[in-house]
Amino acid sequence: MKVLILTVGTTRAPLEESLTQHAPEGVIFLASQQTHPVAAELVRDYGGSLRHHTLLLEDAESLLEAYQVALKALRKALEWEASAIVADLTGGTKPMAAGLTLALTGRGVVFSYVGGERRDKETGRVLPGSERLRLLEDPSSRLGLREWQGFVRAWNGLNLGMAVAELEALLQKPLSPSEERFYRALRGVTQGLMEWDRFRHAEALRLLQEHLPVALAVAEAWGHGAKVRVLRGLEEALGDLQAIVREGGKPTFPLLRDLLANAERRAALGRYDDALARLYRALELAAEADIHERLGFVLKDPKTWPEGFPEFLRERILKPRGLMELLEAAFELDLAFGEKGTLAQRLFGEKNRLQALLARRHLSILAHGTQPVGEEDYRRLMDFLLRLDPRLTPLPPWPRF
Repeated sequence: MKVLILTVGTTRAPLEESLTQHAPEGVIFLASQQTHPVAAELVRDYGGSLRHHTLLLEDAESLLEAYQVALKALRKALEWEASAIVADLTGGTKPMAAGLTLALTGRGVVFSYVGGERRDKETGRVLPGSERLRLLEDPSSRLGLREWQGFVRAWNGLNLGMAVAELEALLQKPLSPSEERFYRALRGVTQGLMEWDRFRHAEALRLLQEHLPVALAVAEAWGHGAKVRVLRGLEEALGDLQAIVREGGKPTFPLLRDLLANAERRAALGRYDDALARLYRALELAAEADIHERLGFVLKDPKTWPEGFPEFLRERILKPRGLMELLEAAFELDLAFGEKGTLAQRLFGEKNRLQALLARRHLSILAHGTQPVGEEDYRRLMDFLLRLDPRLTPLPPWPRF
């Protein structure tokens, strides 16, 4: 079914031209209290087997009401299972035409307008018999506004795969050289974040260093504030990524903070089992990072162990039966090196509380059970870490549009 959505004014001629030229199988009139009789006349004269529906506006000069009524018209057309929808914005008030355009742009609707060169000198209306119907291109389709909105939603929702797909769709459109340069660079930036989210830090840094300066330069040249703000925010975050890559996978606090930020992103998506699993690893990594920072060796790499390393702790460190045994071994290791009040020791000192906080994690389907983890289970353990040591703070979240 082809459906015509028609704004109704006081003049019949242009509306008749639209009905005749489009020959719809269904028509939805958007009329005011004053122009409702015109819609009734058109139904009487052109109705026949034509499916029709009329929507009335209380205030024909309200842009908001025009927008809302236009959306109702679209829903009605979809209820009729329209295969093609044409929106003619010739009749009615200017707010009615504007509301119709705002509501239906980017939704696969074809717009039309009945104009003409011969007009009445007093009223400016097209003279009868000289009407000419024009199909109007939806500019949002050419400019990729719908795809950009989809990209922004996907980016802000941390759905980076969908964000890349929206950029791919934008790159299929006719673009200016600067637009193509920007969207290609932004695709590289988004792919870099995907790699970062997968802990592939070196590849993430390579992609971001290659594409972020390009995207930022174009955004600054355009003067697009939101784009510049987001890309500059990412530029500031590169220092943390560089610190992780520079250490080549060693257990450091930048790596730990990145793991905590990754957990926060999982929690933001409602994936609390995944998020809590990351916090479990973060507890272990906290002890490793603390020892690496203070004593200069990697806890789980015997090749880095210094002279005098207590051999009786070897098996308990390299093959621990669980997190608590590793924390206990780290505790005793610090005692052997004369260290006191360390983070590793404080973690083991909170053994009973930690075991209580981790009880729900052990019941998770990602651990040893079948029960889902809730937000409170995740948040309690994250709050514990935040209060324990300022170094256990997640990296700042990636900026959003």
